[in-house]
Amino acid sequence: MHILITNDDGIGSRGLKALADAALRRGHRVTVSAPVSQCSANSQHITLTKPLLVHETPWEGARAFAIEGTPTDCVRTVPNLIEEPIDFCLSGINNGENTGSAVYYSGTVAAAREAAMLYIPAMAVSIMRFAESDMLNHLANVAVALAERFSSVPLPRFTLININAPAIPPSDLKPLRVCPLSQAYFQDGYERRVSPLGQHYLWLAADDTSGVPMEEPDPGSDYALMRAGHITCTFLGPFMDHNREFAHLIEENGYER
Repeated sequence: MHILITNDDGIGSRGLKALADAALRRGHRVTVSAPVSQCSANSQHITLTKPLLVHETPWEGARAFAIEGTPTDCVRTVPNLIEEPIDFCLSGINNGENTGSAVYYSGTVAAAREAAMLYIPAMAVSIMRFAESDMLNHLANVAVALAERFSSVPLPRFTLININAPAIPPSDLKPLRVCPLSQAYFQDGYERRVSPLGQHYLWLAADDTSGVPMEEPDPGSDYALMRAGHITCTFLGPFMDHNREFAHLIEENGYER
């Protein structure tokens, strides 16, 4: 299988290397395409108004490209850089979980979604911050094994697999659970500060150890189960509307749907 490895943490991240190494160990062909630098929270951002510089990077056992662009750019440009088709895209391992509402901001999830939009089966893989090497390596092996299982399974258009893991020793992990997204939202804010030149600016308020605070998650959701020690799996689809609940408010007022 030919696997594309990408991320939003940049070409030098430990999680990216763990995924690529795991895929190579299991006998797969690997192409790495990742941003030159940190691109977290870029969501589905694509570069429109400037050229995308490409740096081919040494990588033992694989071909690798560092792109001066976003995670989505890194997936979109691959057909222009290589000739062989991609069988599966693995995005990650992200340094920090992408559960619940985080999937709307995540560059890691967006890169996997972009692959799915290009008809490439795809998975986003994330782990809580401060993960050690054994935790990354274990999750990488889990992710590649799942990729092997799902490479030939037709998923609905634009649908991706979203995997998250707690940063705990592999021996302490609880069984993988398929679960819905948490509806908990971020409880962050901004600190207003003044620069030495008297310029007012805002700085995102977050704790270095716990990150951005979240609302309490719904029981059984991905964020709740991950915090309880499970690896979680959610199949994220793109198309959802609430027409059935609200169409009558349009129709009763004489408007066409």
